[in-house]
Amino acid sequence: MSKRWQQRPEGSTWGDFGHDDQLGRVNLLTPEKVLEGIQEVRDGRTFCLSLPLDYPGGAVLNPRRGPPRVSPTLQDGCPCINFPTVRLDPRNTDIVSDDQVTLALQYSTQWDSFAHVGAFFDVNGDGKSEKVYYNGYRANEHVVGPMDYQDGRDVPVDGPYGALALDIANFAVRGMQGRAVMIDLKKHFGLERRFIRMADLQQVIDADRVEVRRGDMVLFRTGFTEVLMQMNRNPDKDKLDATGCVLDGRDKDLLQWVSDSGVSALCADNYAVEGLPAVQALGRRPSLPLHQHCLFKLGVPLAELWWLRDLADALAAQQRTAFLLTAPPLRLPGAVGSPVTPIATT
Repeated sequence: MSKRWQQRPEGSTWGDFGHDDQLGRVNLLTPEKVLEGIQEVRDGRTFCLSLPLDYPGGAVLNPRRGPPRVSPTLQDGCPCINFPTVRLDPRNTDIVSDDQVTLALQYSTQWDSFAHVGAFFDVNGDGKSEKVYYNGYRANEHVVGPMDYQDGRDVPVDGPYGALALDIANFAVRGMQGRAVMIDLKKHFGLERRFIRMADLQQVIDADRVEVRRGDMVLFRTGFTEVLMQMNRNPDKDKLDATGCVLDGRDKDLLQWVSDSGVSALCADNYAVEGLPAVQALGRRPSLPLHQHCLFKLGVPLAELWWLRDLADALAAQQRTAFLLTAPPLRLPGAVGSPVTPIATT
């Protein structure tokens, strides 16, 4: 047994794919699963499932995350946009443009890595909780920041910093491709904010005859980004907080469905997939219960703020729900999240 942990959370997948595993249920995206996705391709149409990466606009949804800032690189101290290379050699006839971006990696259409949300857990069975992530990877050893919060105060931590394990690059190397299914919550429940429990989800699955197979990536359309896009980078938080379905992370039956179904990822067009703030609960509890269940316990990646309208409408017109999804994040070592431009093929 790995020395990282002696006890694992009840119902978790820790160790199921190996004690050093960093992929969780992404391991289920096997070559056979890719072929299952390819078998769902009938007409070869492709759909971009990403928002423009400067949406939502501002920092209303999350004050930590500002919009991207694109700027020129410098050539000999000169901004390299329409740069005349004759400055470098009088024989040159080229002009060159070259730029760079400062980007909050989870600002817009995104994947969460397993380093995004961890939990306090007694990994050694000695009654002492530690800050750990999926499969027992530890804070300040495998996921390291410049400060650690201890006993009500911030304590400096020596570098190097970043996700030294569980980073988003793991998913990029794997490819994030396979069979996926659409669950269209907007079609059944409209655009008003609604916390979706398992009974609601089962209603939609039955009505639309959605076949969720082990290893599938599941997409939830709520209409949130459809409203967001109409705001043209000037989001109205009060309106957005009242818009669209969100999964109820406190619903034990819903969490059990995620466990039992064997899904490899949950993706949504809303902010956070689950409802925030979560339904109130007494005592010590996670503020992000679905995130903790998926990222920390099961190793099921979450994806947010996808653009699903066009794909959902096309699938509905053909009375279909399954398709091929290709959605690798950036291969960016050390990052806990990544923008993504997913492509669905029907």
